[in-house]
Amino acid sequence: MSHGYSNRTTLNASANPGFSEILEARISRRQLLKSAVALAVAGGLPLPLGGCAAGGLRREGRLGFKGIAVSTADTVRVPQGYRTSVLYRWGDPVGSAAGMPAFKPDASNSAAEQALQAGMHHDGIHYFPLPYGSDSSAHGLLVMNHEYTDDGLLHADGFANWSAEKVRKAQNAHGCSVIEVRQQGGQWNVVQPSKYARRVTGNTPIRISGPAAGAAAMKTAADPSGAEVLGTLNNCAHGYTPWGTYLTCEENWDGYFASSGALTADHRRNGISPKGRGYRWHEFDERFDAGRHPNEPNRFGWVVEFDPFDPQARPVKRTALGRTSHEGAWYAPAADGRAVIYLGDDRRFEYIYKFVSRDRVSLTDRNANRDLLDHGTLYVARFHEDGGGEWIELTHGKNRLDAAGGFADQADVLIRTRAAADAVGATKMDRPEWIAVHPATREVYCTLTNNSARGAKGRPGVDAANPRANNVFGHIIRWREDGNDPAALKFKWDIFVMAGDSQHADAGKRGNIKGDAFGSPDGLWFDDGGLLWIQTDVSTSVLNKGDYANLGNNQMLCGDIDTGEIRRFLTGPRGCEITGIITTPDGRTMFVNIQHPGETASERNDPRNPHAVSTWPDGPAGGRPRSATIVIRKDDGGVVGT
Repeated sequence: MSHGYSNRTTLNASANPGFSEILEARISRRQLLKSAVALAVAGGLPLPLGGCAAGGLRREGRLGFKGIAVSTADTVRVPQGYRTSVLYRWGDPVGSAAGMPAFKPDASNSAAEQALQAGMHHDGIHYFPLPYGSDSSAHGLLVMNHEYTDDGLLHADGFANWSAEKVRKAQNAHGCSVIEVRQQGGQWNVVQPSKYARRVTGNTPIRISGPAAGAAAMKTAADPSGAEVLGTLNNCAHGYTPWGTYLTCEENWDGYFASSGALTADHRRNGISPKGRGYRWHEFDERFDAGRHPNEPNRFGWVVEFDPFDPQARPVKRTALGRTSHEGAWYAPAADGRAVIYLGDDRRFEYIYKFVSRDRVSLTDRNANRDLLDHGTLYVARFHEDGGGEWIELTHGKNRLDAAGGFADQADVLIRTRAAADAVGATKMDRPEWIAVHPATREVYCTLTNNSARGAKGRPGVDAANPRANNVFGHIIRWREDGNDPAALKFKWDIFVMAGDSQHADAGKRGNIKGDAFGSPDGLWFDDGGLLWIQTDVSTSVLNKGDYANLGNNQMLCGDIDTGEIRRFLTGPRGCEITGIITTPDGRTMFVNIQHPGETASERNDPRNPHAVSTWPDGPAGGRPRSATIVIRKDDGGVVGT
């Protein structure tokens, strides 16, 4: 998800030579299974579908529901035989023993109260069974991101009478929630109070670790050590590790900064502008004035790791994973036991990365993995025209990343990750968002949500991996690492699907979906049975208009990668984005986040009329629309999706 960087222009669509051949180059299922079985035997990975998939689920990767129609209704819709309930809304108390202030529908909660309540705009989410190490599907922790704020909803009078208190409240509405949840009789509830309940906010002290910790460019007047920063911001998609930690990812952090002075080249490369994106934090928190504190932006744009089982554990910014607009951080096990983390940089013409740890993951000593993500190698992807690809190392002294190339040391490479990727000639992509790794085959899928500037005057043209100019609908790319080993340095790739509207008057915008139409794919996740779940984020500026006139509200779909069939499973309320998805280990409960219901085309609501677009989930008497986590279950208690 990348609010404020949506594609809103209209150009003529075209495809480059060889496009049809790329679409036909589907990876052989027989080859995948053969490689997966060999890798499973060699590396102890799960057997392919039809065998025992991760989590103990035994089922075929086939769609078991009837797809639903598009919708513009102000409600959540799912197929017949399913039911939904609302679990955790913006402003609900997190359940901390420090206090559980109730949400005030007129938005009059204080900054201190907001720090003990759900933040705004739920995004990435993960379920951790309780107790730690169990596979409980009835009791666990839900950890989720709160991406950004709509100040027209957050404050009773919006930006009027702007103050330090309002800035603090907005900062406290960012970050993450840790809530304890329990199921009884098929009903899920938040446990309150809970010893695990916690909010991480824009003011939480966070340790900086890895190669960039203590670097000169990380030091500020408030932190001359360059080892601690206040807060994590614009937390979009996420990740999790096999040792039970959560990875929250800072995406459009640059929008919070303005500048009263000259901008550096790196400020501009990372999207910082003199006026910022209108958050106005710099007016009462001067560290967000990049002119006065030019190093403060360097302390954002990282992957942040924390332990949800220990509410006292300090979050850590892992600088070895690079600094970009991180959409998420997705784990895969290398054949030799090292950790691999795939990373998307959600901005037009940015890159896909992966990190390979130096050390192996310990499956017996959780503490041994405490600093695993501080040591390893960061790579960026280059997609070749012939369907091959390679990972290019971003290490100081290699690939011209040295003093002669303008990079002083490894800290400099990581702080200026985008510039390093530019220097090594990586492939500029159409907004890389979520990445999903197949639980058996280790095949990797990535949503490229859209890019209307592709092929525009003065901008990069089409290429094999991004084959459509004016790519307003986006596509999903996939690759298979050599030997099905996530740590490999070469891969084969193709395009899984080109999104679009099959009824569109422009043939170049119809896509090639086998099933239900969609555009702007964003969230992406494989369940343990190998079904691919796809969530959309169509900008509210174009939702139900122009190219998107026939596709209704944002939606969630499910794909069978063997047949290519895709069916619509859920449609959301007006003005929302569908994002964040996880199930319990038994697959019988699904958690999904409904983000920013009621969002207007300007992305900020009028505080005088907060119900202008949506009243979900509380209805007309509820005060204002609220992002929320919903629970999805089958009426018969079966596995969701089958």
